[in-house]
Amino acid sequence: MSPAEKDLLLSLIDRVVDREQADPVPKPQSPETYHSLLDLDLNDKGLDREQLLAVVSSLIDQTPKTSSTRFFNQLFGGREEIATIGDMLAVMLNTSMYTYKVAGPMVLVEQVIIKEIIRRINYGAEAHGTMTAGGSMTNLKAMIMARDRRDTKWSETGGTLQLVGYTSDCSHYSITKNAALCGVGRQRIRRIATDDRGRMLINALRQQIAEDKAAGLHPFFINATAGTTVLGAFDPIDDIADVIADHPEIWLHVDGAYCGSMIWSKQHVHLIKGVERSDSFSVNPHKMLSTPLSTSFIVVKEGKHLYDSFDEPASYLYQTADDDLNPGKISMQCGRRNDALKFWMLYKEKGHEGIEHMVDHQMALAKKCRDYLEAHPDYHLYSCHQSVAVCFNYRDIPPTTLCNDLNRDGEFMVGYGSFRDDYFIRLVIVNADNTWDELKTFFDRLEAYVAHKYIESEA
Repeated sequence: MSPAEKDLLLSLIDRVVDREQADPVPKPQSPETYHSLLDLDLNDKGLDREQLLAVVSSLIDQTPKTSSTRFFNQLFGGREEIATIGDMLAVMLNTSMYTYKVAGPMVLVEQVIIKEIIRRINYGAEAHGTMTAGGSMTNLKAMIMARDRRDTKWSETGGTLQLVGYTSDCSHYSITKNAALCGVGRQRIRRIATDDRGRMLINALRQQIAEDKAAGLHPFFINATAGTTVLGAFDPIDDIADVIADHPEIWLHVDGAYCGSMIWSKQHVHLIKGVERSDSFSVNPHKMLSTPLSTSFIVVKEGKHLYDSFDEPASYLYQTADDDLNPGKISMQCGRRNDALKFWMLYKEKGHEGIEHMVDHQMALAKKCRDYLEAHPDYHLYSCHQSVAVCFNYRDIPPTTLCNDLNRDGEFMVGYGSFRDDYFIRLVIVNADNTWDELKTFFDRLEAYVAHKYIESEA
């Protein structure tokens, strides 16, 4: 990289950091306004570095600041600096994670993390794992492996069984989407009812399996969620595994994309009790562990299923090393960027204790938020008491209106969600850099904003 390129990179990094401080919630604009404000169109002649810096700086200014301490909108946030450096280093090295020949020790970097996840969930010596482009993809891989184990001819000649799968009515939308992608069909996914905390009801699951079998269908897959998208609830994995004990042909996947990071916390690992009885488990450190997008792992108790479903001969590609050192053998992708390095660097800097602290810190902050809400009569709390999702309403103002107004006025980017017939603000505590002072500021600003915009204006 030339000195000029280094200067450009450093200038753009400084711009990002400065704008996060000066304008943490840029007011959203329409596409037409963005086109008028920004030089987005492609040009015949190239720009010089000074012109390019100006154009990209303007683009940075208008882009949502997901690492700001005022961003609570999605299931990720914050920026661990060493992990960001690791991501940049991965771009500079530009290795592709399909063969040992190309990636070298980076394959081992990925495997070290996978082995640590396997150790923490007690999967055993036959387990294996890989990385994907995100949580939806890990869920898809799990469903494909479950399909292929249940109907061994599917991947070669097409399906011969009428398969049916199960997930809670609070689970991630990717489960039904993936059923369409892998040929099972959306209507063959049963959305199992949940209790008042958003956890799958075991008796409803057991009854639905019995009804489907009586109808001549073939159950093949159950998705248990460790941290549902809205309430952050944990399905009772142990109880679900007890159901599967009577139906060993069913694959149990634990979608821990959101809150699977509890495996690193001695205090909170009980929330995923029974995970060792599952067939596959996924976790996304780009959520609770503030690692840049995307960082998504899936581990499988019997690693052979990864090869059964995803291995494909390619002599032009796999020319050196054993299969276990060629990650492309178990990937849905061919070329795949090195997403392990950033998390490995974060882990090396913080160690087991530091990673555990990040998880415990977020859980403690969420509890402090709930305590604050419960102590104030103007708030109504919806979320359960063991979650990093804090769901509430304030003064009965419609959450759709309040959240959109907060964003439009540049106060906060925070989303809303629903459970059954209730809609509410969903404050997601996944930025490990946040402190209680910053979260208290959120509530103070929210209360002042409502008083000015809604109450005083009405008066």
